[in-house]
Amino acid sequence: MENSTTIFQDVTQVLNLTVMPLNPLEEQVITIFLTILICGVGIAGNIMVVLVVLRTKHMVTPTNCYLVSLAIADLIVLLAAGLPNISDVVAFWIYGYTGCLCITYLQYLGINVSSCSITAFTIERYIAICHSIKAQFICTVSRAKRIIAGVWVFTSLYCIMWFFLVDIHETVYANGVVVTCGYRVSRSLYMPIYFLDFTLFYVIPLIVATVLYGLIARILFMSPLPSHLNDGAGGGSVHQGHSNNTKANKGAVSARKQITKMLAVVVILFALLWMPYRTLVVVNSLVDPPYNTTWFLLFCRMCIYTNSAINPIIYNLMSQKFRVAFKKLCKCNWQQKEKAAEYNMPMYYGMIKDSSHESNEPMTEQEDVSGQTIKRFNVTDDDTSTFSIS
Repeated sequence: MENSTTIFQDVTQVLNLTVMPLNPLEEQVITIFLTILICGVGIAGNIMVVLVVLRTKHMVTPTNCYLVSLAIADLIVLLAAGLPNISDVVAFWIYGYTGCLCITYLQYLGINVSSCSITAFTIERYIAICHSIKAQFICTVSRAKRIIAGVWVFTSLYCIMWFFLVDIHETVYANGVVVTCGYRVSRSLYMPIYFLDFTLFYVIPLIVATVLYGLIARILFMSPLPSHLNDGAGGGSVHQGHSNNTKANKGAVSARKQITKMLAVVVILFALLWMPYRTLVVVNSLVDPPYNTTWFLLFCRMCIYTNSAINPIIYNLMSQKFRVAFKKLCKCNWQQKEKAAEYNMPMYYGMIKDSSHESNEPMTEQEDVSGQTIKRFNVTDDDTSTFSIS
């Protein structure tokens, strides 16, 4: 992603006796306002995604591991591309040579990791839904962590080339010096790299996502419920068991549809919001002079920042688990202490109280060795935290 607010030069220092160009005031105001708004929301949201997954045991799933990787990558984009844009539009490049290298590297690292993370959870969803038997052994948290580590290592090594491809340039004007962060050599020599990035981290992920989500949709929305999900489990009343299992299976399928819709929306937004910038790069590779209209460049930048900021909002709107987890994370400390105090009551009392109100099965009694009557009950460890009497 380009950092410069002026056209890059092919030499370290250029003498220009004209007056130093300044960005219009309205451009500065709009850029600063939109960047602070989008980056502020995005940074807070992505941090919350990372925290709720790491701090909530039932949220640690293979899909959520990929979403954490995506959130960290989006954080890097917002911090390395969004925030430096504020100072760049006001005072040109102020971060020096080291900042030019590191910020450019981090920009491409975040962009590429986010693309790879989207591809990874798309493949994971395809295997989980279309090959559910294999998914029990393939789609695991440990494997997801290894894949994520591989993605970060690969992209980190791939982006090292940017340390050798960018440099700062000084342009001396009659009333001052303008410093920019740009290319070491002519822009035309960078076209193979741009097209490689365009293919690896935009075209291929979108092709993979289109094909796999098409196959997923055929299974979830067009085909009948798989036979292995319709078979009732043995034990208990045949009619009651079949009814309970049917409800549970329908709930599982509904949950899968919901998470698939959410991830599909993430992919669609990725395609749409990155399209202006990717299209601009391709067009400028073919035309001379390049199309560098200020307001369109601003629009492209804001689309990129929005793509990195909007995912937590999508999770909150389309996932009940994320919505509940976000609410819990935002609660005040005194509320958390109050709830913790409530849960510190004796366990036997809590179980008897819940059992007497929630169980529909008759209680059975059994004599212990001392001759006293005791009640036996089984505690089930599930998300609903209900207790049953046996």
